[in-house]
Amino acid sequence: MNRKIVIEPVTRVEGHGKVTIQLDENGNVKDSKFHIVEFRGFEKFIQDHPYWQAPVIVQRLCGICPVSHHLAAAKAIDQIVGIDPEDLSPTASKIRKLLHYGQMFQSHSLHFFYLAAPDLLFGVDAPVEKRNVVGVAKEHSELAKKGILMRKFGQEIIKATAGKKIHGIAAVPGGVHKNLHKSEIDYFINGKDIPSIDTMIEWAKEVIEFMKGYHKQHAAWLDTFAAYPSGHLGLVSKDGSGALDLYDGVMRAIDSNGKITLNDIPDFLYHEYFNEDVEKWSYMKFPYIKHLGRENGWNRVGPLARLNVCNSIDTPIANKEFKEFKAYTKNKPNNMTMHTHYARLIETLHAAEKMKELLHDEDITGNELVREGIRRNEGIGVIEAPRGTLIHHYKVDDRGKITKCNLIVSTTHNNDPMNKAVSWVAQNVLDKKEEITEGMLNQVEVAIRAYDPCLSCATHAMGKMPLQLSILDHNGNLIDEKFKS
Repeated sequence: MNRKIVIEPVTRVEGHGKVTIQLDENGNVKDSKFHIVEFRGFEKFIQDHPYWQAPVIVQRLCGICPVSHHLAAAKAIDQIVGIDPEDLSPTASKIRKLLHYGQMFQSHSLHFFYLAAPDLLFGVDAPVEKRNVVGVAKEHSELAKKGILMRKFGQEIIKATAGKKIHGIAAVPGGVHKNLHKSEIDYFINGKDIPSIDTMIEWAKEVIEFMKGYHKQHAAWLDTFAAYPSGHLGLVSKDGSGALDLYDGVMRAIDSNGKITLNDIPDFLYHEYFNEDVEKWSYMKFPYIKHLGRENGWNRVGPLARLNVCNSIDTPIANKEFKEFKAYTKNKPNNMTMHTHYARLIETLHAAEKMKELLHDEDITGNELVREGIRRNEGIGVIEAPRGTLIHHYKVDDRGKITKCNLIVSTTHNNDPMNKAVSWVAQNVLDKKEEITEGMLNQVEVAIRAYDPCLSCATHAMGKMPLQLSILDHNGNLIDEKFKS
């Protein structure tokens, strides 16, 4: 008797998703899929809007990472007004970068402390009423307090540069809306009403030490859970050093053994190297590198992938941690999914160091905010969002109206990797199991959650994850059903 396990909805994604797992009559896993079942259509309905509206409109894709969409679109629209990244004024460039690193810092803090920490601290089989951020606050109050204040610091950086913590306006075509005043800078350096930037760096270091200690105790699980070979994609510095570049790099990809499969390609050539496939069971596309083909050309993106493809980090404290991270796999690619949390914390530290650099840079108080060039009819912007490589591509007509838009978001790159992770859990946790437990349900979620796929703040504040899992026979009759509220 064939059976199908359905987990719906998977609520810790932006929109609706579900997991289906097909079992044969002996309980063996035949197939598993992570479906994105909501259609939003941003690429279509932005058409015919004036190009200068794109950075404001597209950030409405998400309430978690609007800054990333805002800046990727802004980089593309800059090109339409004739301004390449190196043509921006120093003030505009550094204000945007400060905004970007504030976003990385707050988003990574949100994910680790609010979403990942409950599973790490209490275990995947812990009672659901405990496995949430409130549980963390009750039993690990200092850790929770630091997480909340770290996220707040990043949000305050966003507010200072963009006017609002969510859906603000910082970037305009060819520059930025405003600079920063000395009083605003002192607020972050001296720690008025919030901990200082130096405190943020110290706390980021402490959390990394916590993660390293946790790894020593739980290496067997962290090294094997949902681990599988894959390609990795991310941006590295344009100067040839191969350093991590979260804002304005070139695209590099490697295979699971470290062989370069995409060698430092500039952003404006992305469409020559990538295709997007579709499947009838998901509205989310499946990007892959053309010359490797659909089967072998998919890649992970995000913190783990970025630390795999880069050679170094250009801030000293994070670079020290990076070297230790790489030494664990003897400088070979790390294909262990749960190590993404460790990599995310190293990037959090890096973002704090970069914010400190920029806050001490006099250019962010400069008055040259916008530059203009010669109009073009096409623009491409690529940036590293917290969740991975983000691509925005626009074409406009002579009236300045958008005629074509293509968005490849981080979660889209991770579509194949997340399906691989779900498959791993299905094969290693659910295979041949008659009884469905809460812990089994959660392990499917843990595998997906490692990728931090475009999450909704309102859903996770209390760690809620309502799920329904049903076992049906081959005729569609209900055999067993479990609920998780």
